[in-house]
Amino acid sequence: MADLVFNIAKGRVVELYNRVQTNDGANSVLIVVAIDANGETDANFRDFDDLAALLASTANEVTNTNYARKVLTDADLSAISVDDTNDRFEVDIPDQTWTSISAGDAWTDLIICYDPDSTAGTDSTVIPLTLHDFAVTPDGSDITAQVDALGFFRAS
Repeated sequence: MADLVFNIAKGRVVELYNRVQTNDGANSVLIVVAIDANGETDANFRDFDDLAALLASTANEVTNTNYARKVLTDADLSAISVDDTNDRFEVDIPDQTWTSISAGDAWTDLIICYDPDSTAGTDSTVIPLTLHDFAVTPDGSDITAQVDALGFFRAS
């Protein structure tokens, strides 16, 4: 599960996931961004309202050779369903693999974001949803992220 939910996304993660999954906004996507937090605190992270503001802080998106943001479309996501037995929603993303990531930046966290229009948007329109601790020191091998076996977010 998420280590933190950004204030801007509280109460909205399932809604925005569902918008991507149902193609409500033909170009809406989820984005997985790897960062080096560079000492940025969770308390500060919670307050960022868009990806551009977050990346303007002391946190940096990693720049290792072969790294690229992962873009998840409706085809990548499972339909959500209410878990009435446990009184909750759980949403998940597939495992993400980056191939042959070179040494360089250390990875400290993954951020899952919502982009309402992947064809016209900029980082200032991308909404950070959840942050996940992900400490990795790239060494040229593949990096696989399983955000959580139970899903990346649970609303209960």
